[in-house]
Amino acid sequence: MQNVNSFSRRSLLGFGAAAAGLAIAPKVWAQAAAPAAPTGPFSLPKRAYEAAALEPNIDATTMDIHYNRHHAAYVAGLNAAAKDHGVLAQTPLQQLLGDLGKVPEAARLAVRNSGGGHANHTMFWEIMGPNAGGAPTGEVAAAITRDLGGFDKFKTDFDTAGLRVFGSGWTFVTVTKDGKLALASKPNQDTPLMDKQMVLMGNDVWEHAYYLKYQNRRAEYLKNWWNVVDWNKVNARYAAAKAGKLTI
Repeated sequence: MQNVNSFSRRSLLGFGAAAAGLAIAPKVWAQAAAPAAPTGPFSLPKRAYEAAALEPNIDATTMDIHYNRHHAAYVAGLNAAAKDHGVLAQTPLQQLLGDLGKVPEAARLAVRNSGGGHANHTMFWEIMGPNAGGAPTGEVAAAITRDLGGFDKFKTDFDTAGLRVFGSGWTFVTVTKDGKLALASKPNQDTPLMDKQMVLMGNDVWEHAYYLKYQNRRAEYLKNWWNVVDWNKVNARYAAAKAGKLTI
């Protein structure tokens, strides 16, 4: 018969070791090295503001991890695919995403996931900034009233769409060459570019975009995000779209 005391001591030692491992795990994650700087035809866009510039709505730690790790990983994945498929380096990203069926099959998933992530985040950093927020201005304000029922209704509908995204994804505003706006939501790192649509603006509802500050309170993140939307940048994208020059 097995010695009960011996079994209990061994079990306690095992449980203690497991608990110690769990206690150490978060520290290991927090100290993990950032991805190496991407090398290849695709690169991280330079952000126009520092990581802490969007406090208190988006915290500096989230911004740092989101930009230097998550976005950098998408760029690295896209560059890794380009090493084996030269056509990726020679084709504009929006064209690759708009014609995924023409991308070499071995690279298609990387372009969809990493390429979509690169395009989405490039737009995301661009349309935010410090000392921003408030109501939209200029032609975008008029377009929101005309196509989306006014700013208050638009915000409600946009945030509701963000809450309805199951798991990870994005909520977007698309724009046609004649300036007409519409809402769209996509899972994962998919983008309206894959439907040959132009993206005016969008919000990231992956947990890595908000979880350190907001935990599971996605609604609060969505509400506060409007405080960092730079409507001057959105208006610039709107003008580029109407001129047929908006890419990502």
